[in-house]
Parts: sequence; structure tokens; C-alpha cells
Amino acid sequence: MKKNSKRYDYGTCHACGGPMRPKLIKQDFWIKGNLIVIEGIPAGACTRCGEKVVQAEVGRSIAELVADPHRPRRARTLKVPVIRFGQAVA
Repeated sequence: MKKNSKRYDYGTCHACGGPMRPKLIKQDFWIKGNLIVIEGIPAGACTRCGEKVVQAEVGRSIAELVADPHRPRRARTLKVPVIRFGQAVA
């Protein structure tokens, strides 16, 4: 991905109309039953409701990352607790 000297203007949030600000985010994806987390994604985040959007070029880069079958083997892993929601909780 190319580094641009100009900051991208994300405009206003399509969900609530609040201002969007550049931010690096984490995003999780479920690919064939496996959870993959990508960090450091350049995005626009709404300061009011938290909605996030990425530029098309960033979206294509993410698609390439998750399509690479070898990348998860080279990546660090996180241990994540899994809690089952049960009737007793409701």
C-alpha cells in the first residue's frame, strides 16, 4: 500500500452524520471457521457513534491478506476465551 502525504478526508458518518477522523483500527474476520485479527488498518472512525470505514484500496489489501493461506502460520497468535451463552444467563 502506498503512503500518501495527504490525509484522506473520510467526510461524515453515513450512520449518524458525525465527523469521521483517521484512526488505526483492529478488525476481526471469520474465515472458514477461523478467527483472524488484522491490526493497524487505516480507517475513518466516527467520533460520535464509532462507525468505521476504509478506503477501497485498503479493503483490497485486506482481502489479499486474508486470502494468503500461509500468512496465518507466520503471524503471532492470540489466546481468546470462548464463553457459551446459556439459558441460565438470560
